[in-house]
Amino acid sequence: MTAQQSSDSAQAPTFDVVAIGRSGVDIYPQQIGVGLEEVSSFGKFLGGSAANVSVAAARLGHSSALISGVGDDPFGRFVRSELARLGVDNRYVGVDDEYATPVTFCEIFPPDDFPLYFYRKPTAPDLQIDVADIDTSAVHDARLYWSTVTGLSEEPSRSAHFAAWEARGRQSLTVLDLDYRPMFWSSPAAATEQVRRALSHVTVAVGNREECEVAVGETDPHAAADALLDLGVELAIVKQGPKGVLGKTRSESIEVAPIPVDVVNGLGAGDSFGGSLCHGLLEGWPLEKILRHANAAGSIVAGRLECSTAMPTADEVAALATNAQEKLNV
Repeated sequence: MTAQQSSDSAQAPTFDVVAIGRSGVDIYPQQIGVGLEEVSSFGKFLGGSAANVSVAAARLGHSSALISGVGDDPFGRFVRSELARLGVDNRYVGVDDEYATPVTFCEIFPPDDFPLYFYRKPTAPDLQIDVADIDTSAVHDARLYWSTVTGLSEEPSRSAHFAAWEARGRQSLTVLDLDYRPMFWSSPAAATEQVRRALSHVTVAVGNREECEVAVGETDPHAAADALLDLGVELAIVKQGPKGVLGKTRSESIEVAPIPVDVVNGLGAGDSFGGSLCHGLLEGWPLEKILRHANAAGSIVAGRLECSTAMPTADEVAALATNAQEKLNV
């Protein structure tokens, strides 16, 4: 894979957020509540979990960069230009001349059914990130470094992730999104093996109950959080869907209720949550405030069709979080 702007690496700034992982194109139907066979028009958007989180962090006022890969094709050019347009530094998004930029289709059946169809075979450029593609200085110096479990699903991406963590040295604000996608793995056990290795390198872990089961064999939120803490993370965050979110450290346990929303498309909510989590951690907020704002950010995007271009501003998130808290206090 070739770096598009490799000559800039020596002069790279220190980013607030560096994320590594999936990027691609999301194709969303303009007709809601019908299967793809009945859809007549679509919208094209920047997608991929790590790309969305980097956009969300940029939208909230932080300098962010993405380590990823795209194909040498029109969709790849779209991904790189759209990242830049949305405020994300794309210098570490390499161009692969063998594999195509991945495309993901979804169906939208609100409030809670959003089937995904990944076109990433035989592999995708973001899983071809090599150890040599990692700017170890940028990873080490970033105020916050964000990775996802999907990046561990195959080589050479897996080795690149561990090389980056070695360079990072388990600094504070080294985050792992548990992001388990079964279609990328031969078995849950294979994922568990890699997640366990990864957890020894990170200080924050975030995932839903099903992802926690893959990571640590627990679905009970408190048991899952405790198991993550026992493996060395400093902050464990367990998302519980309609039951809200749990955040736990060795000295604090906070649960925050969800914010009701008329769901349009729930697929980007977790990435918006992640971007807001980055924001709160970087700002040094108390855990309860971090979780309230992250919930609000997720709710805002769940009420919108797209993901990357739906990411909210800090003012939007603060307004919803404050309004929700006032209603709870009435």
